[in-house]
Formats: sequence, C-alpha cells, structure tokens
Amino acid sequence: MELISFSDGDNVFRVRVLGRRSPGLLHLHDRLDAEVLITSSFVSGRLPMSLSPADLETWSRALDLLAAGQDICWRDEAHSPVIRIQPHNEEHGAPAVHVEDPSSSCVSVFLPMNLEERWIDGQRRLLERVLKRWPSEVLESSPGVYEWRR
Repeated sequence: MELISFSDGDNVFRVRVLGRRSPGLLHLHDRLDAEVLITSSFVSGRLPMSLSPADLETWSRALDLLAAGQDICWRDEAHSPVIRIQPHNEEHGAPAVHVEDPSSSCVSVFLPMNLEERWIDGQRRLLERVLKRWPSEVLESSPGVYEWRR
C-alpha cells in the first residue's frame, strides 16, 4: 500500500508500505517495512526503509507544512533515506522531491514534478489508508517497556 505517491507521467516518487516488520513481537509489532521507489527517464531505484508510528505522525505534520507552502525534510536520520519536498521549487516552477541515501549508496536524486493542484489532499488520503490498515497496537508505557493497547 502506498504512503506517498507523486507522479507526473515522466517522474514517479513513491513510498510503499509492505507490512508489519515483526507482527506479534511487542517492541517491533508497530514498525512497518517500506520502500522508496523512484522512476524517471534517467534513473530508477529502490531503497528499503522502516517506519515507526512516530514517522507517520511526522509525515502528517509535514503535509500540514507543505499545505502552508513550506519546504519539509522527512526522515533525516541515520540509516534512512532523507526525503525533502518543496511545494514550489523556484528554478523549476513546480513541486520537487529530493531523496538522498547517505548511509548506504550515497546517491542523491532530485525530481521536479508537475503535480495536480490538490496533490497534498491525495497524500493525506494515502496516509489515512495506511493508518487504518496498520493501526498502532502497542503502547510504550515507559522507555523500553511495551504493552498491547486495549
């Protein structure tokens, strides 16, 4: 299921959720395996990643910032692809996505994209679908202490 999906016909950027990392194990149950997919006429690539419930919350806040016209950086942490999105890139006059893989391949891809007017609303719908399919079922009651939500 897709969490993020941008496409203008020539360039495609997606974050696809593959499923729970370790269903049934309290400390890993809510972690989701995912992948970044990039396709353009010049390059295509795939990067594995893992998402926590906190990552989904920060993506929700990032969508609010994008809607307000602000650039965002999502997932700027060690061992994770860095995803930067500009709602309006001055040079290209369109939204743009910049993905970096500093921990593994050291590759960086910049994709200006001609997206539809209400593209952020579409991303919110995708996030809602992911949250509905894989709701947070584990509570961290104190650091390192987990229990099932009731």
